[in-house]
Amino acid sequence: MTTTPELLRTTLRVDSWSTGAFGVVMLAGATWFDGLLGLPVSWSVALGIAMLGGAAVLALIAGYERIPARSAGAVVVVNTLSCVGLVVLACTDVVGLTGLGRAFMVVGAVVVAVFGEFEFVGLRRILGAAR
Repeated sequence: MTTTPELLRTTLRVDSWSTGAFGVVMLAGATWFDGLLGLPVSWSVALGIAMLGGAAVLALIAGYERIPARSAGAVVVVNTLSCVGLVVLACTDVVGLTGLGRAFMVVGAVVVAVFGEFEFVGLRRILGAAR
């Protein structure tokens, strides 16, 4: 089942661009984040690379003439898991984050949740339109 709703397409595009931009920031600022946020360089690099890959996937899905509902659903699931992961990092000592680092993770979780919510609403619209 596929369709071309503009809310979903626009949200996927904005999510793609912001994820890609932030991936570049994570890579470029890896050593800076280590001291400021307590986020180890290896984590910043891994997260930055993952974000660039995720941005490419989001752009690919947004670029389909008709967005596959399963792909959009997968995006919602990945954003949900990412949000939970960021909250877990902020609330545990898995990584020795500073106070600013914990706040950074919580803000990131909120941003991911907002994108996930818009994508979920867009997905529900395409599923509702198919009935």
